[in-house]
Amino acid sequence: QVRLVESGGGLVQPGGSLRLSCAASGFTYDTYAMRWYRQAPGKERDLVAAITPAGGRTTYADSVKGRFTISRDNVEKSVYLQMSLLKPEDTAVYYCYADGGILRRDYWGQGTQVTVSS
Repeated sequence: QVRLVESGGGLVQPGGSLRLSCAASGFTYDTYAMRWYRQAPGKERDLVAAITPAGGRTTYADSVKGRFTISRDNVEKSVYLQMSLLKPEDTAVYYCYADGGILRRDYWGQGTQVTVSS
């Protein structure tokens, strides 16, 4: 059974930090690129960050560059999103996503709420 389980969300003040985790199981995790998306109320789900299967390359949305860092541990089968200098506009549900590419299924986690507010 494929599972992507996010954790680490919560309420944080502007300027604060959070670290999201996503634990994967049930598929060949180390062959999948991994991504974090987020969806704010009333808005579309947007890509936040991505990392290649071996972790050698990362990409970020312009809105989070310099503040967020994506990383992965292929032994622990987990992907992380370190978020710093958080802003109210970072408030959203954050989703972990496994990119199966052309020939395989993609997988989504259930999401974790991040709220940035004073």
